[in-house]
Amino acid sequence: MAYKSPLAEMTNTTPTQFWNDNCSLEDITFAMDHGAVGATTNPVIIGQVLEKDLPKYIPDIKALIAMYPTFTEDEIGWLVNEKMAADGAKLLYPAYQKSEKNAGYISIQTSSKYYRNAEELVKQAVHFSKLAENIMVKIPVTEAGLEAIEESTYRGVNINATVCFTVPQSLAVADAIQRGMERRETEGLDNSFLHPVCTIMVGRVDDYLAAFADAENIIVDPQAIVMSGVAIFKKAYGIYKARGYHTRLLAAAYRHHHHWSELIGGDLSMTIPPVWIRRFVNSDITVENRIDNPVDPRLIAQLQKHFPDFCKAYQPDGLAPKDFTSFGMTAVTLDQFLKGYDKMIGIIREVMSNG
Repeated sequence: MAYKSPLAEMTNTTPTQFWNDNCSLEDITFAMDHGAVGATTNPVIIGQVLEKDLPKYIPDIKALIAMYPTFTEDEIGWLVNEKMAADGAKLLYPAYQKSEKNAGYISIQTSSKYYRNAEELVKQAVHFSKLAENIMVKIPVTEAGLEAIEESTYRGVNINATVCFTVPQSLAVADAIQRGMERRETEGLDNSFLHPVCTIMVGRVDDYLAAFADAENIIVDPQAIVMSGVAIFKKAYGIYKARGYHTRLLAAAYRHHHHWSELIGGDLSMTIPPVWIRRFVNSDITVENRIDNPVDPRLIAQLQKHFPDFCKAYQPDGLAPKDFTSFGMTAVTLDQFLKGYDKMIGIIREVMSNG
């Protein structure tokens, strides 16, 4: 059977799903046309969407400003976040229904400013979960975030664990979600609608190790760094399957085709940016099961020899939860998310000040 694109072939012939990595309705529609069954957002992404096509969104922003005359730019900014997520959820709702609630979700992210505050993360997660049936809520995998993931799961929130780069983090997420679901089960609460995911930001692993190599004048086979995020994801995936976790792994932060092609065939999800969706749609890469193909041991050996943080990320016991927040990849990403949030709020402030 001929398929529209390799992505469409993948979604029709393998268990592997993919999502659109932003909340632009135009981009989500294009992705769905090639088999996408989800989407995601965060303040950085929303800032990028607003920056790219601000005139389209100004009427909605101004309507919110008029509706809430005493709100700050932060409060208006979160209303914009919520509206974009709700609009995306509506577009994806048919996929949600067709899959019997197994797919068709859009993720909205909790405030990165709460990465040390489990109580605030839970409060925001519960609020966001009520925006639509097919909402997932992103919570960062910090020490406090892990506590919030368990509690939010217990309260019936579909979780997308984010700011996660390592095997230890991903295992801790699956265990936390399991605890939350077991608490619900003990109280006779329904778990059938819970389809949580744990994101591993594979491309940010590559970025971090490449920057470390430059700073420390380290030379390795370039393919070692290219495959570092893939290696961590495959390691976590194997453990997830062996332990039978309910949580589904999701790959994010795409930098090259291996972040897609090497994971095809897995019972997993991918959040792919629109620019890479278009590249993959037009690619000649064959759709075949590669998830079980091990990363070259020679490359793994180089990574373990030269990159201490890769060792921490790759070994199941390489990090304790108390170290999640201070781990280098986490600290860098939280900083970028916080700066992206400030940029998004700056756009809202400009619309407010211009009347």
